Amino acid sequence: MSDNLKERAPQDASRISLSEDWEVRYWTKTLGVTKERLEQLVKDHGNSVAAVRSALGK
Repeated sequence: MSDNLKERAPQDASRISLSEDWEVRYWTKTLGVTKERLEQLVKDHGNSVAAVRSALGK
């Protein structure tokens, strides 16, 4: 089975990076939020996935 290069996941799955469009799309889909909401969550709670999930109640 070959890797699907269109299906990307972050190298560090414990941190949210807003610098790459594909990574922003990954996190908005994974967390079920808009790009604007994701940006605000990272601004308010930092780039830790655990902190953002906690803020979302997930």
